Amino acid sequence: MSNKFTNIATFSLVLWLFMAITTLAQSEDEIVLDTKGHPIDSRNKYYIKPAITDSGGVFTLINRNGSCPLYVGQENTDLDDGLPVIFTPFAKQDRGVKVNSDFKVRFSASSICVQSTEWKVGDRDSKSGRRVVITGSDDGYGSYFRIVNTQFNGVYNIEFCPTEACPLCRFDCGTIGRFVENGKILLALDGTALPVVFQRSFVCKDNPTKSADI
Repeated sequence: MSNKFTNIATFSLVLWLFMAITTLAQSEDEIVLDTKGHPIDSRNKYYIKPAITDSGGVFTLINRNGSCPLYVGQENTDLDDGLPVIFTPFAKQDRGVKVNSDFKVRFSASSICVQSTEWKVGDRDSKSGRRVVITGSDDGYGSYFRIVNTQFNGVYNIEFCPTEACPLCRFDCGTIGRFVENGKILLALDGTALPVVFQRSFVCKDNPTKSADI
């Protein structure tokens, strides 16, 4: 009898390990989905929208203090269009954006600031202590973000915590949330997370490029 129970226990352990490894492999290859349930493709443009009502509008460029650089933020209401973004995975061979994988993101828009609209983590705000998300080129690892799952299908969080770009580095990781200042909604780390969804942008041929006008 003891051998029988030992065999059963061994089989159960092997089965559990197999299922755990399979689940891990699947999660590493899981593609982020848009609002229609289609995989996010790095060749397309997407609007990033809050998944919760009354949490501001579509992500856009924000002129925080009348000077450059511009900040990453939200429209004040969900009635405004916002600006689409383009994702660029760290893994050059990836066309889709994977869950828990590093990528860079930039607004597909032009502005009066002659600089990149790529996102990056800025310095801590002196009053709130939170790290705001700004735009501009970054030669280090401050411009690598990742998308993580929430408990709801198709709803995600965006966090800063590069692991593929620099596996041996140790970062002060954080999840993107809202930061309201003087009636403007900025995005910042180190606060309550803002769950989001991704809606594909279908650009009209007559108006292929948007302008932030700021």
